[in-house]
Amino acid sequence: MRIDLHTHSSASDGTDTPGDLVREAAAAGLDVVALTDHDAMSGWAEAQQAGDEVGITVVPGLEISTRYGHRGVHLLGYLPDPTHPALVLELDRILEGRTARTPAIVAALRAHGIDISEDDVRRESGGSVAAGRPHVADALARLGVVRDRTEAFATLLSPGQPGYVNRYASALEEMIPLLVDAGGVAVLAHPWGRGSRSVLSAEALAELKDLGLAGIEVDHQDHSAADRAELRAIAADLDLVVTGSSDHHGLGKVDHDLGVNTTAPEHYERLLSLAGPSLGG
Repeated sequence: MRIDLHTHSSASDGTDTPGDLVREAAAAGLDVVALTDHDAMSGWAEAQQAGDEVGITVVPGLEISTRYGHRGVHLLGYLPDPTHPALVLELDRILEGRTARTPAIVAALRAHGIDISEDDVRRESGGSVAAGRPHVADALARLGVVRDRTEAFATLLSPGQPGYVNRYASALEEMIPLLVDAGGVAVLAHPWGRGSRSVLSAEALAELKDLGLAGIEVDHQDHSAADRAELRAIAADLDLVVTGSSDHHGLGKVDHDLGVNTTAPEHYERLLSLAGPSLGG
């Protein structure tokens, strides 16, 4: 069984529709794929329908923007109740922060001498519930300012760069219990990628487990072989679920092909067993 538990569609910052993403996952030989769009659950129904059509299991999830120790940390949530009032309210707040940031990013880039407009960004965001930095990056690439998203983030859109603007994100210590209360399973995304290692030590992971953290994404393209080995040992010591995934974004990210990393069936089954009654059984 081949299981990929972290992918993105055009409902956030991927380039494939939820249905096309699932069909591509089936074509890539996956048996299970999780749709984990950023702060959004809007692609679930289309993904599930496509899964039924092509015979692949779709796990509904999302990747939530949080902060921990003054760093951005992403939290994967699997099988939460999409109608849970407090979760819906907090996700709306996060998405409002993302939407409000885009005009400020465009203004900062224009002040830096780059001819870009909000319309340019809207053209890239398509069916996304909120335009974000990846869509700004795509607009910059289409305008010829940069080659691709990677260059846009490295030179213009990351902290310390001229187009970076901060935005609201939930406190990780509050989001984990909220997600669990909504029947979801909380797993840290790429915990030692993108600078998060500085705050997500073994001691911090133990404290987060006490708040309801169920697992960590060990096998991810942002983790070296040494990182993976160390994280796997920490997960074993803390009795956490270990996941592996592609973090696929379609054409939006290179070297993140569907199934490039996968989750072991026994860890997938354990993750399902931890979900609340609303969706996880």
